[in-house]
Amino acid sequence: MRRRWRDPAAIAAEIDRIRSLRLDALRRHWRLVFGRMPPTGLSKDLLGRMIAARLQERAFGGLDRDSLKFLQSLARHERPPRRQLKPGTVLVREYQGQRHIVTTVRDGFDWQGTTYPSLSAIARAITGTSWSGPRFFALQAAGDGSKPKRRSAAAAARPQRRPAQPQWSASHERVVASPAP
Repeated sequence: MRRRWRDPAAIAAEIDRIRSLRLDALRRHWRLVFGRMPPTGLSKDLLGRMIAARLQERAFGGLDRDSLKFLQSLARHERPPRRQLKPGTVLVREYQGQRHIVTTVRDGFDWQGTTYPSLSAIARAITGTSWSGPRFFALQAAGDGSKPKRRSAAAAARPQRRPAQPQWSASHERVVASPAP
């Protein structure tokens, strides 16, 4: 399998041939391609797909360095790098009936003629309470940026409580949440 493939039709034909191999033949082919024994738990389909992917990678090239680095960080369960807003980006948020326009500048964020170091500082000035700026301006959903909470085996075995179902109050003007049963 060391020969260089260049013709897309020949590569497609080789992939078809790989798909037709039996499991023991795929395992031998894996050793030729990867230089080691294949993992024991891989199915015939997955072995064939991985061999075909390596063939295509050798013929057409692999991922660039940045893509590999990103995928490796995901494999290590690291967070992707934060999105950087370019100077000139305009964020608009309506809060309590008033529209707030924030412009990204080189050294922070401009709101009402004042430059702030962070979006959180602007969100605090607008609301009077502590807010995540990226969340306030809808750049980040709730829960993004934090590690998922792990549940113990005992907690996983317990039945989950259903969320409270909203119930109409007597006046029918607002929704009141009743406690879960």
